[in-house]
Amino acid sequence: QVQLVESGGGLVQAGGSLRLSCTASGSIFNIADLTWYRQAPGKQRELVASITRTGITNYADSVKGRFTISKGNTKNTMFLEMNTLEPEDTALYFCYARPWGGSPTYWGQGTQVTVSS
Repeated sequence: QVQLVESGGGLVQAGGSLRLSCTASGSIFNIADLTWYRQAPGKQRELVASITRTGITNYADSVKGRFTISKGNTKNTMFLEMNTLEPEDTALYFCYARPWGGSPTYWGQGTQVTVSS
């Protein structure tokens, strides 16, 4: 079992920055990669950025150059540095963990990011 807790969301003006954190606990040794997803009202959940255990990153085209995903010094934390935020970035941001073998997967409860114009 893995538990994921997100933090760092909030209300920010367009052009501003936020840093999201995801803290994992439990069987973290079995996590292959971590991903940030987001879901805006009335829209499907979409991938924002992911990072593998070896540090390989992947980004959605809409956030490339503005967002940076990273892992903390302890293996159980992940961050999403979000710069130059746009109103279109407004969403509930979720942390997702995929273990070696692919299942079961784990989701956090989400942290709300709201960008005002």
